[in-house]
Amino acid sequence: MSHWIHQAVFYHIYPLGFCGAPKYNEEIEPVNRFEKLIEWIPHLKMLGINVVYLGPVFESSRHGYDTKDYYTIDKRLGTNESFQEICRQLHQNGIRIVLDGVFNHVGREFWAFKDVQEKRENSHYCSWFHNLNFGGGSPMGDPFWYEAWNGCFDLVKLNLRNPEVVEHLLNAVGKWIDDFGIDGLRLDAADCVDMDFFRTLKHFTTSKKSDFWLMGEIIHGDYNRWANPEMLDSTTNYECYKGLYSSHNDKNYFEIAHSLNRQFGNGGIYQNIYTYNFVDNHDVDRLASHLNDKKHLQNVYTILYTMPGAPSLYYGSEWGIEGKRTRDDDSPLRPCLDLTEMQGKNPALVSHLSRLAQIRQYFPAIQYGKFENVQIKNEQLIFKRYTDGQVIYIVLNLADHEETMELYANCAMLMDLLRDGTAFKNDGGKFQLAIPANSAMVLLETQDIFQWHSPKESPVEKLELSDEQKWRLGRYRHFKGNDYLVIDFARHSETQEWYVVYQQLYGDGSTWIRPADMFYEIVERDGIQQPRFRYIGEE
Repeated sequence: MSHWIHQAVFYHIYPLGFCGAPKYNEEIEPVNRFEKLIEWIPHLKMLGINVVYLGPVFESSRHGYDTKDYYTIDKRLGTNESFQEICRQLHQNGIRIVLDGVFNHVGREFWAFKDVQEKRENSHYCSWFHNLNFGGGSPMGDPFWYEAWNGCFDLVKLNLRNPEVVEHLLNAVGKWIDDFGIDGLRLDAADCVDMDFFRTLKHFTTSKKSDFWLMGEIIHGDYNRWANPEMLDSTTNYECYKGLYSSHNDKNYFEIAHSLNRQFGNGGIYQNIYTYNFVDNHDVDRLASHLNDKKHLQNVYTILYTMPGAPSLYYGSEWGIEGKRTRDDDSPLRPCLDLTEMQGKNPALVSHLSRLAQIRQYFPAIQYGKFENVQIKNEQLIFKRYTDGQVIYIVLNLADHEETMELYANCAMLMDLLRDGTAFKNDGGKFQLAIPANSAMVLLETQDIFQWHSPKESPVEKLELSDEQKWRLGRYRHFKGNDYLVIDFARHSETQEWYVVYQQLYGDGSTWIRPADMFYEIVERDGIQQPRFRYIGEE
């Protein structure tokens, strides 16, 4: 079944850092810092982003994961009303919203924990916290003991077996869905959360919104334990996160190829999970700081955007910024960025990411096709993504010199979707691919050569046509009844004839190319003349 996640390109923001909020929450009145995100919407759309994952936004004491109140936006970011407007504008621009669900633990200033501190054994909320007892003190000076997350006693573990706690959290999620229209949750420290809670959460969110998406932060273990029909939809893919950068540093594509095949190849253990894929985030060093050679940035992102699962871009990394955590400080990973100052930096990487997002959005083989390794060498890698109606090869070379590889494919042409007009012809059943140094190709099997470009670049002005029945991107209905989505117009590189590129909105979503004259011609059926394809509206 098709789901919006199959076309998702995430943009991950850590709001408190992104907005330059004070380290400690000492605000008396809310300050609407987060409204700056509205200014970034055109930038997000240019990058092809259609989902933002926002780190903690609710009232907390310091870093956001020490929640004080699940029902109120952090005063350092703004108000519930201002966040409603941000969400409205994101949705209006076709961008979905995933929030951080921090349900394993709360901060010491969480209202129910403060009640325990004040009333001790007489507090109604003693049972809200895991392993709380009054037989000894805590390292924080409390006259009682409680279980903390990972030994961090500023994070108090919730008792998710308490029905009142579960009800409190579900009511909060319901409010986020109703008031902000959120589309999903990333579950913090999911490996520590009671699994029955996830089952309850899944049922609740699906009843509120049928396509609501749940993803768990899992660093180690079998992802199937958490991502299955009864619980979560997805998990973080930390295995491939490591392989994506280290395979380039070690000049060993066998590493990432092994992980991809283990997870998604024939018999792969995660073929049924649409994993959340990333190369950096608010907890780990920036990709540009991890890589020994910055010339490999584009290749890493090419794999990220074309491997099975949904890619996520961490804010600022589109410009190749660096950042390393220290033993005691994560703030270098979570900077405040000014869009005006950043624009114009590293345009090649920005353009590359934008192009990759376009490819993801319009080619079903990349969205949900099967995976297969084709050729693996230390410094070169070819894998393919394919459906019954479409085959795409991802070709990578991390060497500092051009490399030629042979590829056997049953088609007339291989067209590079990353480079307009670049194609390879079949030579006796094989293709000779000259791959430039430190570069990648995304090759589509086709029977002819086309110039593929962004669907935002309509050829209407180039052709100087004014016929309102033609040259529109959007939904069309075939005269026999099926619906299609026109995603682009392409010109033959030799004949200069125009073609329509369109995707079927049924079955496996195959993509087709047809001469424009034929696409728009008038046909006769049952004695009635009508367009072969009739425009019925925007997608």
